[in-house]
Amino acid sequence: MVCVVENIQDVMAIENTQQYKGLYHVLGGIISPMDGIGPADLEIQSLVERVEAGGIDEVILALSPTMEGDTTNFYIYRKIRDTGVRVTVIARGVAQNDELQYTDELTLGRALVGRTLFG
Repeated sequence: MVCVVENIQDVMAIENTQQYKGLYHVLGGIISPMDGIGPADLEIQSLVERVEAGGIDEVILALSPTMEGDTTNFYIYRKIRDTGVRVTVIARGVAQNDELQYTDELTLGRALVGRTLFG
């Protein structure tokens, strides 16, 4: 299992949860055309090569839920979808102690779509 993150700070945040016991792949950023950052500026090709080399059952996309993060997730998915490796994305939704009336529509919509069984 390989968890794809933007930077080393994201590795530390995930490690602090003590919920993940796999490997990481640090991209060194996310695709951001407005900032002049494209796929070639990131460690995406090395991820593709790592997946194609074998031994990986799942790639977890753990990028920030922003337009740039979603763009990067989609780009990576397109590059590795035909390898047979399972590609997942971290859950998204309403934060603990947030009130629904103050939650933006995109976040609330994703929370509804990604709902799980209670109990």
